[in-house]
Amino acid sequence: MALSVTIRDVARVSGFSIKTVSNVINGHPQLRPETRQRVEDAIEELGYRPNLSARNLRSGRSGVIGLIIPDLTTAYFAELADAVMRTAAARGLAVLIEPIGSGRENELAALRGQHRHMVDGVIYSSLTLGAGDADLLKSVDTPLVVLGDTSFDGQVDRITMANTAGARAATEHLLAAGRRRVLALAAHEGDIVASAELRLAGYREAIEAAGLAFDPQLVCYADSWHRRGGAASMTKLLEDGVAFDGVFAFNDTLALGAMRVLQESGRRIPQDVAIVGFDDLDETRYSLPALSTVNPRRDDIATAAVETLLRRIEGGPELEAIEIETGFSLEIRESSGGSDQKATSATNAA
Repeated sequence: MALSVTIRDVARVSGFSIKTVSNVINGHPQLRPETRQRVEDAIEELGYRPNLSARNLRSGRSGVIGLIIPDLTTAYFAELADAVMRTAAARGLAVLIEPIGSGRENELAALRGQHRHMVDGVIYSSLTLGAGDADLLKSVDTPLVVLGDTSFDGQVDRITMANTAGARAATEHLLAAGRRRVLALAAHEGDIVASAELRLAGYREAIEAAGLAFDPQLVCYADSWHRRGGAASMTKLLEDGVAFDGVFAFNDTLALGAMRVLQESGRRIPQDVAIVGFDDLDETRYSLPALSTVNPRRDDIATAAVETLLRRIEGGPELEAIEIETGFSLEIRESSGGSDQKATSATNAA
C-alpha cells in the first residue's frame, strides 16, 4: 500500500466524489457497473489499499475476506459459499464472493484481480491449477488459502476433503449390501481433475479389497459433473447394455441425473440399482428416493479455511504452510436401501 495515496486521490483520478468511491469500496449494491469499474481501475492504478471497516482502522485491515469460486449455479459451490459466509460472520468478517467461471485463464485472472486489494485475504477454490503452479500461488501478495485436491508441496496453505476415503466408504457400503457390479460415475478421461482421480482410486480400492476384479467397463467417463452429465452417461450405459446393480456417483448432481434416467427406464431404486452420491447437497434429503451420499462436511471445510486464512493474515508470509484434510460421514438413505443414518466418519490433518 502506498501510504501517500488517499481516498481523495482515488476520487480525483476516477472523477467521482469521495462518497461514491466509499460506496464502491464498501460494496454498495446500488451502483452502475461503469462507475464501479472506473473506481476500481483508479484503485488499481494508484495502488490504494482501501480500509473498509472503521473498527479496524488501528490494524489497517478491512474486515473483509474474498472467496473465489468457479460459480454459484453449481449447488456444491453455492452451499460452500453459504458455509464460508456463516463462519466468517461468526468471526466478525464479511465475505466478498467472486464467481469466475471455468477455465485456467479465468483462474489466473482472478489471482491478478483488482478485488485482491480490497480484502485482507482470499479463500481460493481452484479446479485447474496444478502442482507446477505452486510458485505462482506463493507469489500472490495477498494472504491466500487454496481449496482443492492438488498438493502444492507444502508451499501454499491448502484445505481438502477426504476424497479417496469417502469414495471407498461409499463403494464398500454398496458391496456390503450385496451389489457386485458397481458403476463408477463419472470419472474424467485421463484423470485430469484431481478429485475425480482420487474418488476413482477410492472406488478401486474398495473393489479390489472385496476380492473383485476391477472392470474398466464399469468406469463411466463424463466431461460434466452436472445433472445433464449424469443423465447422458446413464442413457448411454443403458443403450450399450452394460449390466450393473449399483452406482457410486462422483457427486450428487451426477447421481440425481442418473436416477431420473433409471426410473424412466423402469429400474427401481434401490431394488434393481442402489445409488450413492458424494457432497451431501441439501436437495438429496428430498429427492425420491432420498439419496445416500458422502458428506464432506462443508462446515468443517469452511471453518478450517477461514481459521487458516486468519492465521496467515496474522502471521504473515514467513509462516510455514499447512495442509488440512477434513473428515467425512456416509449418510445412508433410501437410494441404497437404508433410512437416514450415519455410517462412517474420519478426520485427518497434516
